[in-house]
Amino acid sequence: MTDVLRRGRASLAFSFFAQGVAFALLVTRIPAIQDRYGVSDALLPAFLAAVPILAGVGSVSTEKLVKRIPPSRLLRWAQPVVLLALLGVGAGDSTVELGIALGAFGLAVGMLDASMNMLGVSLQRAYGRSIMLSFHAVFSLGGMVGASLAWVGAHWDLALFVSYLPVVVVLLPAALVGSRWYVDGGAEPVADKAAGEGGTLAFKLLLPLCLVMTFAYIGDSTVSNWSAKYLEDVLGSSEQMATVPYNVYMVTTLIGRGLGDLGVRRYGAVVVVRAGAVVAALGFAVVAAAPGAWVGMLGFTLLGLGLCVLVPQTFAAAGRLFPGASDAAVARLNVFNYVGFLIGSPLVGALGDAWSYRGAMLVPMVLVLVTLVYARSFAPQPDRYGGGHERPRTADVGRGSNGL
Repeated sequence: MTDVLRRGRASLAFSFFAQGVAFALLVTRIPAIQDRYGVSDALLPAFLAAVPILAGVGSVSTEKLVKRIPPSRLLRWAQPVVLLALLGVGAGDSTVELGIALGAFGLAVGMLDASMNMLGVSLQRAYGRSIMLSFHAVFSLGGMVGASLAWVGAHWDLALFVSYLPVVVVLLPAALVGSRWYVDGGAEPVADKAAGEGGTLAFKLLLPLCLVMTFAYIGDSTVSNWSAKYLEDVLGSSEQMATVPYNVYMVTTLIGRGLGDLGVRRYGAVVVVRAGAVVAALGFAVVAAAPGAWVGMLGFTLLGLGLCVLVPQTFAAAGRLFPGASDAAVARLNVFNYVGFLIGSPLVGALGDAWSYRGAMLVPMVLVLVTLVYARSFAPQPDRYGGGHERPRTADVGRGSNGL
């Protein structure tokens, strides 16, 4: 039974890693994609917005599909579609082909994100201790690898297809082989059937976590979309130095998530979430008040350490809140990932143009602080892990997923 869990955890971690690589290769090569297809600056936002919108559709569809199809099977086939769609982005010649490839990428990535986190929540329940942050840490590692590969492609002026093809050739078969060991978790009884099955009452219970997810991704998209421009235009850094904050953010995200599970086991999810919110808010305050580029970099470092714990713990809390319907809760919660992504970048840009970019940084700061109001939603429910913050490891780990 332990071997089943270990293989399931390792194979799911690889899935998170592959998704981190693929997503980074897409978003970091947007200028090259724009040049290849001749997409105008006016049309580019429509293409970019379509991806998270369709990802939300994919996540909602996953909520319906898991009633009949195990999440492991959805993940097994969604991941290859994401990788092939990425390759399609690099292989097309017309904006129509680009639209089709990005549409397939968006729908598949929504299903992928939802099903990965469903399996992560069920594995955490089977382990009986916090492991969710470790999966997201591997995603951050994949993002760093993908961004580095994108830099190589840009540095050597490689065509997008040439840049993407080796990655897909390596990751796709590895993901298919690894999918043999995914572990689907069994649902646990729920005292409140109405809450567990996701009716109106269920959404009211889930709403605080949805808000936290939205605020976290508003903060995350602010860093990914505006850190370079902020450092260069507001803090007067060089163009080279302006590329550093996002890399620093990713490194500190990896470190924070790598250590975060230990914090949850020792102090509990509520304390970790509150600490993360305070550190992230402090990071935004430092960025807004920074007199120069190096202090601004310190702010982005704090942001990585603070924001990194919020999303994984939000998924984990949804699983604890609805132990009998955790798949549906995770899929519904995952939609607000994309809501935050859609809101964050335009919000900061509009406030920066109308007011100031320093002032705009205070808005995600306030939203992250609102997380403190909802921190109690992260407290262990009847599904609480024993020993204060942990519970004894369960014997019923669900069913292994074997065969392609």
